[in-house]
Amino acid sequence: MIHNLLLAALTIGTVLFAVALFQAWRRAPVSPSPEGVAMSAVSNFFDTLGISSFASTTAYLKFRKLVPDELIPCTMMVGYGLPATTQAFIFLNVVKIDPLLLGLGIAASVVGGLVGVSVAAWLPVRPIRLVMGIGLLIAAASFAASALGLMPPGGTATSLPLIPFLIVVAASFFLGVLVNLGVGNFAPTLVLVSLLGMDPRAAFPLMMGSAALLVLVAGVRIIRARPLNMALVLGMILGGIPAVLVAAFIVKSLPIEQLRWGVIAVVTYAAAVMLHAAAAPPPRAAAEPA
Repeated sequence: MIHNLLLAALTIGTVLFAVALFQAWRRAPVSPSPEGVAMSAVSNFFDTLGISSFASTTAYLKFRKLVPDELIPCTMMVGYGLPATTQAFIFLNVVKIDPLLLGLGIAASVVGGLVGVSVAAWLPVRPIRLVMGIGLLIAAASFAASALGLMPPGGTATSLPLIPFLIVVAASFFLGVLVNLGVGNFAPTLVLVSLLGMDPRAAFPLMMGSAALLVLVAGVRIIRARPLNMALVLGMILGGIPAVLVAAFIVKSLPIEQLRWGVIAVVTYAAAVMLHAAAAPPPRAAAEPA
């Protein structure tokens, strides 16, 4: 029942998103950008493995100056909307996880994302990134020790007792809020479910389902309200979906031991990105006129 409701919500969101995108394209038809195809194929391949595409794509778009800086988030939300939805459909259907945990976790993350729109401006961004980065490094070290046999190995469960269950739901809400600060939820979700004794694969439908719903809802509003580089957006869509399909097959078929080493790599990378962002100086305020 819960699984079917999630699939129905994704389907409705996908249809609304696709209709809005098609209407925008009809107003000014363009061909997909080959550069957008290539960039998206690489980013979405690693995104499906748990390495968020937003950081790498932001860096690339800034370097190439393909869109104005203020339109980078909008471009990514729309360009990666359908690849993110493809990820969600795949992992919701191929990965086993307690349906109630899945439904409540995704709902909590989506609600957190919506709440975060209003409260994000009041949160201390740099300290949060610093704490999250250090925490992810500690988690990566503990996972490596487990993989080397120095600590007990992680679990393979697909459900949780009540207290860990509630921890995952509460954390999903909190991570949904932090998405508005540019703090991705992929690596923290991988860490959380693994530390609680679940199969790392169980994180994928949780994080992909919530990300897809958030992107679809935001994407429809962006398409209708913001100017977009439609050629780049179409290229990102066309490059991203096949890359997602290939990477999802890898995640599904990896033995659990290799997947745990993959989690270590993902979490270490995410920690480095977060600590780098925390260490970056804040943007300078504009000088006041004399």
